[in-house]
Amino acid sequence: MNKLTATLASAALLLSAGTTFAQDVLRVSAIPDEAPTELARKFAPLGAYLEKETGLKVQFVPVTDYAGVVTALTSDKLDMAWLGGFTYVQAKERGKVIPLVQREEDTKFTSKFIANTASGVNSLKDLKGKSFAFGSASSTSGHLMPRFFLQKEGIKPETFFKNVAYSGAHDATVAWVASGKVDGGALNSSVWDKLVEGHKVDLTKVKVIGTTPPFYDYNWTVRGNLDPALVKKITAAFLKLDAKNPEQKNILELQRATRFVPTKPDNYRGIESAAREAGLLK
Repeated sequence: MNKLTATLASAALLLSAGTTFAQDVLRVSAIPDEAPTELARKFAPLGAYLEKETGLKVQFVPVTDYAGVVTALTSDKLDMAWLGGFTYVQAKERGKVIPLVQREEDTKFTSKFIANTASGVNSLKDLKGKSFAFGSASSTSGHLMPRFFLQKEGIKPETFFKNVAYSGAHDATVAWVASGKVDGGALNSSVWDKLVEGHKVDLTKVKVIGTTPPFYDYNWTVRGNLDPALVKKITAAFLKLDAKNPEQKNILELQRATRFVPTKPDNYRGIESAAREAGLLK
């Protein structure tokens, strides 16, 4: 057996034995529930921290829509992704994925219902016959759960509202309502609070008219075949983030988190049930 033949035979043996090779890049993405520039800005310090903790280069991979994140994660084009509860359920339906951690705030998340102040709307009932916007069709807090709770109140969006539109992102929904493009809308409470705190929403043009009951939402999820040792490193890195450490406090603030806590598939059974009831998951 010559040297080339021996090398090829060794390679074939390794592949047939299912041997995996060490990875040197951690490919990470997030559902595009905000502008791409904002997502990249918020992730940068976290990415640098994860590089130190894992010893891998961390690459943020932007995507254009929610479905793209689910597809990339379940086809091994991504190693980890920031998902909403609904996109996690969609990913779980398509392949093996592992939810690792969530912000403590995500164990009791809510959505806001907002209205244009000039529309004369003061409650959800006042929106009858008026225009309404959800965020992305795949958004947990911008569509699925607001729809679920509207239906619990006897409001079927497609017949109750004059028309239903999808803005694609939480901040876009606020912009649509503020401009009068639609009379009302639904969005993630955390994004609403951030926009208000940053003076990026004109409260003379937009007001809150309701808040949903709490539900589990966002999490960091990895592909199911990621190296278990790496999964442990990533999980430990998130769980040890401490607001008492100035550098880590900045990371947590950008993630709008007080701390990260472990999560599990069972936390999202309510969202899965809501999705099936709403006809959004077959």
